[in-house]
Amino acid sequence: MYCIYCGVKLADSEKCCPLCGTVPFHPDIPREEGKPLYPVECYPRQQVSRKGFLGVVAILLLIPVLVSLICDLSLQGGVTWSGYVIGAIALSYMIMVLPLWFRHPNPAVFVPCDFFAIGLYVLYIDLSVKGGWFLGFAFPVIGFVGVLVSAVVILTRYLHRGALYIYGGALIALGAFLPVMELLMKQTFRLSKFVGWSWYPLVALVLLGSALVFLALCRPARETAERKLFL
Repeated sequence: MYCIYCGVKLADSEKCCPLCGTVPFHPDIPREEGKPLYPVECYPRQQVSRKGFLGVVAILLLIPVLVSLICDLSLQGGVTWSGYVIGAIALSYMIMVLPLWFRHPNPAVFVPCDFFAIGLYVLYIDLSVKGGWFLGFAFPVIGFVGVLVSAVVILTRYLHRGALYIYGGALIALGAFLPVMELLMKQTFRLSKFVGWSWYPLVALVLLGSALVFLALCRPARETAERKLFL
């Protein structure tokens, strides 16, 4: 079949000429559908090897590690500032890249391990600068936040209900810990006085957490909030 206006060869299934737009059939005459003249080429999507990609990422991360280590050894004669760089890269790899090696990574396992790695990195910094603030401040803060976040992740993953209770309780617990953190800062770093800045986020977090718990307890209020916020 050819176009009566421009002569382009058409398939039987064409409803109009792709070049000039002319209708090849009279609109009142029924016609049979035919197969397309030229098959539609469907190119299969190329799948990128996940392990190969992660291997390339690991190699790329090794480059700044080696460069910083070589520069530090050549300039300082030992491992000084390069330890911070290597530790930060290793920590970033563990948090962001390592879970991707697994098809179904379990956050209930990786989140506590990530906070443990953060604690080790902060301990290395404390020992390097001889600050003496790890046990008095960093360890309790990282430990509390790690336990709190791990508990939220584990409860959210394995409990199919009660998300508002979990998040509300976590916000209240975090707010209640802030004055303790400020007290630890005062004692560890020997500050002159207790400023009291922690009470402001404490009030905000407790109010927000209490609101979530209230929504969990009161079904009409929860349904109204869902309608108003389009949840």
